[in-house]
Amino acid sequence: MKQMTLMVAVLAALAAPVYAQQSTTDHSAHHPAQAQNAATLTDGEIRKVDKDAQKLTIRHGPILNLEMPAMTMVFQVKDPAMLDKVNAGDKIKFFVEKTGGAYIVTRIEPGT
Repeated sequence: MKQMTLMVAVLAALAAPVYAQQSTTDHSAHHPAQAQNAATLTDGEIRKVDKDAQKLTIRHGPILNLEMPAMTMVFQVKDPAMLDKVNAGDKIKFFVEKTGGAYIVTRIEPGT
């Protein structure tokens, strides 16, 4: 019986550091909204608003979360209501995600 108690105590002592290491892991990947809020927004300028196709053409700086260099490209929007809030020439800050093969703007804020 003493050997069994000793074995359980040793196993518990060995498992404790592993559990502690796992519990401090960053869980932002499990919470996309939190990950997006923590992500850096990209500076851009609206070049074209296409309400019929529900797309924006944006000249943008590097998009860090996608490891994309600066360029001008067309993006889909997550919410078509975003298209009513911007006009060609507007400076913006935005967040874009790659879903499947599409690049989708999920957040737009006024830029400087």
